[in-house]
Amino acid sequence: MSETNRSVNLPSVAPLQNVALAESVMQQLIDRPSHLPGMAAFFGPSGYGKTIAASYVATTYRAYYIECKSTWTKKAILLAILREMGVMPATTIYQMVEQVAEQLVLSGRPLLIDEMDHIVEKKAVELIRDIYEASNAPILMIGEEQFPAKLKRWERFHNRMLVWQQAQASDLDDARELANLYVTQPDGIELADDLLEDVLRHSRQAARRIVVNLELIRKQALRQSWKYVDRATWADGQLYTGDAPARRRVAV
Repeated sequence: MSETNRSVNLPSVAPLQNVALAESVMQQLIDRPSHLPGMAAFFGPSGYGKTIAASYVATTYRAYYIECKSTWTKKAILLAILREMGVMPATTIYQMVEQVAEQLVLSGRPLLIDEMDHIVEKKAVELIRDIYEASNAPILMIGEEQFPAKLKRWERFHNRMLVWQQAQASDLDDARELANLYVTQPDGIELADDLLEDVLRHSRQAARRIVVNLELIRKQALRQSWKYVDRATWADGQLYTGDAPARRRVAV
């Protein structure tokens, strides 16, 4: 895909490693020779920033994007895709599959499916394969950590995958980028690496928890008029781990 075909209205997203990995996967799908399969998976634990990466890639490459819901049927999946495409749906599932495939061919745009695990659980994966077979369009699917294992029972689907890319745990560079986006840019507050290392540890390197902790620090820094926060400044301040509070024992 040429630079002129990519969207110029990109979302404000920190350049995290998982954003770069998801973008690389999509680029591989688009650049693949015609004889190679055109589906790929980007998968990993919840909270690793996969959906943020998917949203960025969808905007960058003007992909048709859907985020699946647990209640969706095959028809609901197709209706969501056609709504994203701006196409009036036909009456039957067969006709809607043909509509989706035709629009992918005519537009030359990829399809990006987030929360693909719901489609697997609904045993609707062959629907996506039908769309791929009829269009040969790049299809990037986002799933949870066990997504590749879940797909193994559908061999005809599994062997049409070009790339399996696992999302990575956030590192210190990611924490710096998130701190810059959510703390430094809006409020001029600098966070030291030693505090960001604590944030990484308490967050278990999950991007979603890191963002929660950065917001805790930002609010406290604003209350205290701090412009630079390191481990010593934060001192005994609490950081979010994602764990539920321990059950209180009641004396008897």
